[in-house]
Amino acid sequence: MSYLASNLRFLRKQKGITQSELAEKLEVQRTMISAYEDGRSEPKLGTLKQIADFLEVGIEELLEHDIESLGRKALQNRGINILTIAADENDNENITLVGQKASAGYLNGFADPEYMEQLPQFHLPNLSKQATYRAFELAGDSMLPLIPGTIVIGAYVDQLWSIRSGRTYILVTQTEGVVYKRVFNYLEENGKLFLVSDNEHYKPYEVKGEDVLEVWEAKAFISTDFPNPGDKKKALSLEDLGEMIRDIQLDLQKLKK
Repeated sequence: MSYLASNLRFLRKQKGITQSELAEKLEVQRTMISAYEDGRSEPKLGTLKQIADFLEVGIEELLEHDIESLGRKALQNRGINILTIAADENDNENITLVGQKASAGYLNGFADPEYMEQLPQFHLPNLSKQATYRAFELAGDSMLPLIPGTIVIGAYVDQLWSIRSGRTYILVTQTEGVVYKRVFNYLEENGKLFLVSDNEHYKPYEVKGEDVLEVWEAKAFISTDFPNPGDKKKALSLEDLGEMIRDIQLDLQKLKK
């Protein structure tokens, strides 16, 4: 059963545009849009792709998923994902570390027990035992003040709809690989997640919900570098240090008076 007609009508109205406006965007006659929505005709593949792109929906979802009744496909409960968990001799869960070099292979190996067993494992106290954790090593500077080499520890998130806008997550995606970003959840509106870097030099971008393989909510990080809270863009320089010392000296002089 195809849901093209009902989905097209629903998504068009959700965008607040008329049949004529959509026809103009697609460069077809308005009567063709009417025929598509009534189920009297189906668009050719090229037009179908144009419709899907304009309505920000995948072709499979547009044709096979009842969006009006069930909501966006990305918001549906995902099937149980059996995670490969590392444990010590006392059956306590260890944290598997995915390093920079291993992140590319992780896309193909995260469900392979043999691959996962080869990755380093460690344990951290004081983390809640109600979650499963994984650690990922940062490769770039898009999330300053966390520098490359910082290890971010994330708790597993099984459903995309539970992603809370404004928080940071490690996403494992088919299109972007393993990324650590501040995420804004627009799955209900357009089936996408909006990814923002804390380093303003990197532009935000979107990923489709169906392209997300795993989600880990950031809970802690390990770093040998102590971030400078006064400036997220650069490390503390000699000039910064000198200015801090001068400020302290001025404060001491005021106290003596």
